Amino acid sequence: MSKKTIGINAERDLIHKFWAVEGWGALRVAGSGSMRYPSADVLATNKMRKLTIEGKTAKSPWKYSEKEDIEQLKQFAELFNAEPYIAVKFKRKDWLFLTLEDLEETNKNYMISLEKAEMKGILFEELIK
Repeated sequence: MSKKTIGINAERDLIHKFWAVEGWGALRVAGSGSMRYPSADVLATNKMRKLTIEGKTAKSPWKYSEKEDIEQLKQFAELFNAEPYIAVKFKRKDWLFLTLEDLEETNKNYMISLEKAEMKGILFEELIK
């Protein structure tokens, strides 16, 4: 399976999780990483909260994101008055949701390790409270 297909399937998994909870809805933004405008992979909302989510999957115990992707997520969240999150799914682990402040900045990227994600991240059930 291609990386693109894996990413799309992961985003769809997130959408199904939100729709399975009463009062929540979500949609996937097709082409979110390929257009020139700020965007997010997933938008989720209920009557109280709006979330913008950048979804990531990782086979290794760390995941890198380009600085531009994170900056676009931040801009998009500000524009829509929403809470920005990085959702990361490490191999054989549950989704973990991290704030942008939880990411570690490197020279060209932002990075999150499995260890730090497990310490700082929250599970889906905590996110939707």
